[in-house]
Amino acid sequence: MAELRPGWRRMKLAECCAGVSDRVDDPSASGFERFVGLEHFATDSTTIRHWASTETVTSAMKVFRSGDVLVARRNVYLKRTAYAEFDGVCSGDAIVLRPMGKVCLPALLPYVLSTDTFWGYAISEADGSMSKRLNVHRLLGYEFALPPLEEQRRLAETLSAAEALIGALDHLMQSVYLAEIGMLESAISHATGSALVPVRELLREPPRNGISPSVNSGGEGLRTVSISAVKDGTFDPAGCIKHANIGCEVAAPFFVKKDDVFVIRGNGNRQLCGKAGLSETSYDNLFYPDLLIRLRFDTKRILPGFAVAQWNIPSVHGRLSARAKSSNGIWKVNGQDIRAHRLSVPTIEEQREILEGVGALLGGVQAARAREQSLRHFKAAILGSVSGQS
Repeated sequence: MAELRPGWRRMKLAECCAGVSDRVDDPSASGFERFVGLEHFATDSTTIRHWASTETVTSAMKVFRSGDVLVARRNVYLKRTAYAEFDGVCSGDAIVLRPMGKVCLPALLPYVLSTDTFWGYAISEADGSMSKRLNVHRLLGYEFALPPLEEQRRLAETLSAAEALIGALDHLMQSVYLAEIGMLESAISHATGSALVPVRELLREPPRNGISPSVNSGGEGLRTVSISAVKDGTFDPAGCIKHANIGCEVAAPFFVKKDDVFVIRGNGNRQLCGKAGLSETSYDNLFYPDLLIRLRFDTKRILPGFAVAQWNIPSVHGRLSARAKSSNGIWKVNGQDIRAHRLSVPTIEEQREILEGVGALLGGVQAARAREQSLRHFKAAILGSVSGQS
């Protein structure tokens, strides 16, 4: 076991908080207004920003109080911890922890339970195969290092400030995104040639699914990506790289090239199924997986950037996602659905003008996203220091 920093002590979670199992049979008549389900937890934040009314809940639920810490015990690989700033009721699949004593600062506890060290322990202790669940008694057996109270206070204040800034930037990006949607829809509706054209008439070659050979954890072979490389209208492999043993001659037809557009063929979230992303560069020896389908647009008819910008707005994407079919919990669209999907095709000059207008908004989003990523890295570094090991 690694040596602790001076002034730090090692303790078990059971020494600083208790599991609480108070329940209400009828949440709508309980006097509590807010219900927090697992869908309201965020993987990268301990702040509860969303909830539902207890009037929508018809079964018994757990009670939590302001200052309690909630840990999602189901599907622990999603790493969801939340700090309650209000009273309410929550899903039975959440463990309610109530800080006690003065050894561990309550404001720091949710961050202690957000470290990679904690989640490594939680995942190893969870039971089950398809949907692993964490037992509260095993959770309380988690052992961690704790700094002196004054250092706890500084860490909690720093982490809280970082989360608040990340939340503000998220809100800003959402506002700009809504403005972008409004601008696009207005510009397209006023452009010439606004009749909808099937995608199959706008491509220079047929759509093509990727390939998904077995990947390895040793970093050997050619690079591929997970479908999370498609995000916010872009194809970006950063943080999504995998490696697979496959020959170049087999993978070459699937290497990612500049102006390739990738559509997510399948996802457990119907809102993400059918979303598109544009690759703004070519990547050496990087191939795309089977759950993505590649589109190569005829640039004399439609600019790839304009196709993607239009593709992802709700009114357009909604027409494609309505075609999605569910199989084993996965929503999928196929090549036929995509070829039949229709886009508005103004003149190339008008497309450029629309993209220039949207570009000004996207510049603000990109700056905010870069700032957000810096804050997330900063927060991760601070969380790493909570381990207290030298």
